[in-house]
Amino acid sequence: MKYLCLIYIEEKKLDALPKSEYEALLSEAIAYTEELRQSGHLIATEALQRVETATSVRHRNGKISMTDGPFAETKEQLGGFLLLDARDLNEALRLAAKFPPGRFGGIEVRPIKEFRRP
Repeated sequence: MKYLCLIYIEEKKLDALPKSEYEALLSEAIAYTEELRQSGHLIATEALQRVETATSVRHRNGKISMTDGPFAETKEQLGGFLLLDARDLNEALRLAAKFPPGRFGGIEVRPIKEFRRP
């Protein structure tokens, strides 16, 4: 089954890290994603640009509005994702719990809803 792991981080906490600690975290994350790839669990992963680059699009009453920034203001921002193939939710949670950037926020794990095509 496929699971999307949404990685929420506090950009301010990452910004406050000394360069050497940030680079160590990045190396650790890259190594873990390679481990997931080698084990066959990783389908895709990407980091997102900073929250200031986001634009929210909303459809309301037949009109479209676009605003700069994320959908909601919170301390944590969506920083990236992992798309995993796991036996079940427990395995997906175990794999997500090991992802190093999760120490600076949280990781939301959600099953992918598969639609039957006609």
